Amino acid sequence: MTTRRDLLKLMGAGFLTLQSSPLWAGGEGNDKQKKPNIIFILADDMGWSDLGCYGGEIATPNLDRLAKGGIRFTQMHNTGKCFPSRACLLTGLYAQQCGMAGGPRAFTNAATIGDVLGAAEYRTLAAGKHHGTQNLMKVGFDRYFGLRDGACNYFNPGEQRPGEAVPGDKHPPGGKKRVWCVDDKTFIPYTPKEKDFYTTDYFTNYGLKYLDQYKDEENPFFLYLSYTAPHDPLQAWPKDIAKYENHYLEGYEKIRAARSKKQKEIGIVDESMPLSNPTYQAWDTLSEDERKKEVRRMAVYAAMIDCLDQNIGRVLQKLEAIGELNNTLIMFASDNGCSAEVPKPKNSRGEIGSMECWSSLGRHWANVSNTPFRYYKNDSYEGGICTPFIAHWPDGIKNPGRISDYQSHFIDIMATIVDVSGATYPKTIRGEQVTPYEGESLAPLFNGENKKREKPIFYQWRKGKAVMRGKWKAVYKSKWSLYDLEHDKTETKDVASSNKDILDELTALHAEWLERCRKLKTK
Repeated sequence: MTTRRDLLKLMGAGFLTLQSSPLWAGGEGNDKQKKPNIIFILADDMGWSDLGCYGGEIATPNLDRLAKGGIRFTQMHNTGKCFPSRACLLTGLYAQQCGMAGGPRAFTNAATIGDVLGAAEYRTLAAGKHHGTQNLMKVGFDRYFGLRDGACNYFNPGEQRPGEAVPGDKHPPGGKKRVWCVDDKTFIPYTPKEKDFYTTDYFTNYGLKYLDQYKDEENPFFLYLSYTAPHDPLQAWPKDIAKYENHYLEGYEKIRAARSKKQKEIGIVDESMPLSNPTYQAWDTLSEDERKKEVRRMAVYAAMIDCLDQNIGRVLQKLEAIGELNNTLIMFASDNGCSAEVPKPKNSRGEIGSMECWSSLGRHWANVSNTPFRYYKNDSYEGGICTPFIAHWPDGIKNPGRISDYQSHFIDIMATIVDVSGATYPKTIRGEQVTPYEGESLAPLFNGENKKREKPIFYQWRKGKAVMRGKWKAVYKSKWSLYDLEHDKTETKDVASSNKDILDELTALHAEWLERCRKLKTK
């Protein structure tokens, strides 16, 4: 039987080597065993300050450990929205270049990380959310278990099970069904038989099962762990919620102030990141019932992140058990900032946090979650697009424990992976011409180099848009504004009126970029 890997080898003429001296090469005689394993862990709708190592009070010891042994980035960016961010991450292209700008669709003119590393004889594995219309096994992955949709019930993404309540959902009973994949099979919906099912745990279960299954292979592996936490619905195990039941009684102001204070103490913010103006309601203006509900919302949200970190701990334990932790590049990020969206679910009852209830965090706590930035998911302001980003690789990162303010974007992940793996990048894939990736490798930063970004970064989602180049960022919400990121990364002072020539130059660059993407689509 001819495998996908065999076919990729036969397609070798379609691959162009872009990196001749990968980081793992130490001279003559190196073999494929010296290539690093690579794991990318993605959270969903998590704010910049939620992790302990980014100033939060939520218990995240495993991510804190990765940060201490690696690099924390303060200026990594996504697109502000789930599916285009995931498209950028997997392809190294802007969503406008790979068919994913307007909605979750199929990739076009794009190779995925799975394609590129699969051709380099990596075992390519995926568990979690994809948010597109393709099974990841159709785009370069050997195995896939997960949600092909945008969100789902954590305890049961499918139909009501005997002896249980109807799972809470945004859609009415009998309405939209969540799409799920188990290897090459698609389920609409997927109703798990296991009564202990919880998406965060089971995505990890499958990821660990894959690592066990292929642990004796000589080839390295790439594992894409793409979680849905802490995207709504707010649902968590009671034991995790119990840790935070009384944690948020003081309200928005004091929690945000405590996070801001801790961020300064641990050095994750500096004078270029003044605290933006709050947008939450004054806590003492809420009724007792409102405060009680808000405390519960944030407790469940915190529990979801706590559980996520516990599962990352399970991954680290597995890597240690199979002797691969030091030779594994682990990267962690969120697909956009914390969400202020509050949909009106058509099928929700019971207590916040339970399987029956579909609830959301809301804009007040989202403002706290995104400390010190402005706005939220869906915006091109930093609260929507700036993500915590951790890179950990004992064998490949010099001077661990560093904090980097290098201006970066999810489009850089493909370039980085090509660089550190010595993989090749294709000219064609699945009968289509492949658009060259847009990103710049982060590998020099791993080596301790003082790299400066060469190209501008562009953003476009719905009516929001932005462009970053060097110290300047132009951003559009209802009008174009301009910010000096060297002194004001949190966008507190619009300097457009005194720098009209710079704003005009940046907005022209954005228009040229959109036109370049449009022409690509019409070829």
